Amino acid sequence: MSYPPGYRIERERTRPEKAGDIARAKAIKAAIELFSTGGYNKTSISEVALRTGLSQSGLLHHFPNKTALLSAVLEQRENEDSEFLFGDGEAPLGWAAFDSLIALVARNSTRPEWIGLFVRISAEASEPKHPAHEWILNHYRSVRTWLARAVEHGKKAGEIIPEAPTDAIVRNTIAVLDGLQQQWVAEPHSLSMVAEMRVYLQGLRSAWGTGRG
Repeated sequence: MSYPPGYRIERERTRPEKAGDIARAKAIKAAIELFSTGGYNKTSISEVALRTGLSQSGLLHHFPNKTALLSAVLEQRENEDSEFLFGDGEAPLGWAAFDSLIALVARNSTRPEWIGLFVRISAEASEPKHPAHEWILNHYRSVRTWLARAVEHGKKAGEIIPEAPTDAIVRNTIAVLDGLQQQWVAEPHSLSMVAEMRVYLQGLRSAWGTGRG
């Protein structure tokens, strides 16, 4: 039998389980740091174990291989971004969706390891045999679906003119987001991603907005 989340009584976790959770969290943190600078291909399980403070066999107890560790890292990234953008509510639509991207960029600017992780893993994942290949395809499909809904909602709400090219707006927005991150990683702190994103979105509003929203 299932219960509504607010009424579910969680089982008290045992001390070994809590210790395991701590070890997993440390391993994921270490993997984020290493993947963000060396990528997946150049990072070894032994390096992650050393930085975590575990033996290699101890790390493999929690993550049976490097692919499982990468999956845990990417899942955490997706969960954190989704929670930040959407919380427990509906995804913002219309121009509000694009405004939320500025907030996301501002947040990620304070977390360089996450930016480095995305830039390096997404570049590697363009190779079909890479373990993150399906993840990067799903990532872009999800973002395109959301932003396309946002544009179409904006048209219906009278915020965006009906003639606005939805697909081009969506793909160009993703290209700007990724391009800014790539330049920021190549030459750290050489630009303000937030300021650049604001300029881009102001251009979108000028070109396709109705002055409402």
